[in-house]
Amino acid sequence: MGSVIQLKKQINNSYFQLKNSVENKLMLVEEKIKSKLDSNVELVKKMTDYHLNTGGKRLRALLTLGSSKLCGYTKGTRDINLAACVELIHAATLMHDDVIDNGSIRRGKKTPNKIWGNHSSVLAGDYLLSRCFEMMVEDGNIEVLKLLSSTSSIIAQGEILQLQHRGEVDMLEETYLKIISSKTAELFAAATKVGAILSEMKTKEKEALEFYGRNLGLTFQIADDTLDYNSELKLFGKNIGQDFYEGKITLPIILLFQKANKDEKETLKKTFAKEERNQNDLNYTLSLIKKYDIISSCYEKAKHYINLSSNSLSVFKDSEEKNILENLTSFSLSRNF
Repeated sequence: MGSVIQLKKQINNSYFQLKNSVENKLMLVEEKIKSKLDSNVELVKKMTDYHLNTGGKRLRALLTLGSSKLCGYTKGTRDINLAACVELIHAATLMHDDVIDNGSIRRGKKTPNKIWGNHSSVLAGDYLLSRCFEMMVEDGNIEVLKLLSSTSSIIAQGEILQLQHRGEVDMLEETYLKIISSKTAELFAAATKVGAILSEMKTKEKEALEFYGRNLGLTFQIADDTLDYNSELKLFGKNIGQDFYEGKITLPIILLFQKANKDEKETLKKTFAKEERNQNDLNYTLSLIKKYDIISSCYEKAKHYINLSSNSLSVFKDSEEKNILENLTSFSLSRNF
């Protein structure tokens, strides 16, 4: 358990380093979001306020601010506006995800779809996206507009790809990586590349930050998916088995199916073919995950993307800003898990 606590402390430290380095601008991002989402329609205001006040670390917004700072952006408030824009894309996708997954709890609170219904939640998510596109147009940079509009399209395609393969325990690892690259890593990549675009950096720096964000996003998603099957990591606040009960096929299940024997494979297929899974189903799956040491295998996969992400920043000169971004990739995913 000591290694778990150490990992949590290290992740928190790297996150707070980044947050503290741009704290003044993050406050302005929050103000920008609130002003942009103001609406004369009472239900829209209630839903968006509730959704945006349910917590969240604003990591994608922080990455935009941090990458802008790394690239020396000082010309105005475009970093603040576009960090808000990136965060709104993320917020909108979460609202849509909760409808698709029939989610009921996020960050310890009821999801908007459970309070106001699916129809209102889909439309509220659309409202967030429409406001975001207004902000892109207001920024006036064609490269930014192309990047963020393309990102929104790719995220939607990733969600559809995941639906297409729902319940497939024999899903290819390649397909899983396509899904998380689209749904998660694409927005991380856009968030970090925006900073280089604002600062009018050369193609090399833009591509380096995009590569950094993409691989950081893959790492975070693999880690998050693995938490769903690691009871020791309740420390992180994620409900164990949430993805399992929703029938999501993630890396732990894919690797487990690869290693399982014939009878175990058949049981797993039947389990994920069910409309609903129960506690006994979860306990059986967790026992197999422990038997085949799947948690360690998942974190070994994540290490690959950690190294790619960290190494991509080598094109930048040493600085406090570079060190802070590197620290986000430096937490250990040891085999002790």
